[in-house]
Amino acid sequence: MNPISNLNKLFDNRIRLGIMSALMVNREMSFNDLKELLDTTDGNLASHLKSLEDNKVLKVHKGFIGRKTNTTYSLTKSGDKLFREHIDALEKMIRATK
Repeated sequence: MNPISNLNKLFDNRIRLGIMSALMVNREMSFNDLKELLDTTDGNLASHLKSLEDNKVLKVHKGFIGRKTNTTYSLTKSGDKLFREHIDALEKMIRATK
């Protein structure tokens, strides 16, 4: 079987890959923390988060800290599974090229 056939196109973009990687090691992260970590613009981050949310990979939690809105993101169970499969496929592809 072709080693790249199990790669998930949803995670091809560097911003989406960064979001998923960050959320694999942090239970949840705020919009601003993701923006700072990935060094991207509000609009760019928002569009990638929306795409991941539309694909049921992320959960969005909206709340308040005092009077200020706070949006955080976490992985869904299926999002965690899909990303682990993507990482496994990357690792297999790397091993196959040795």
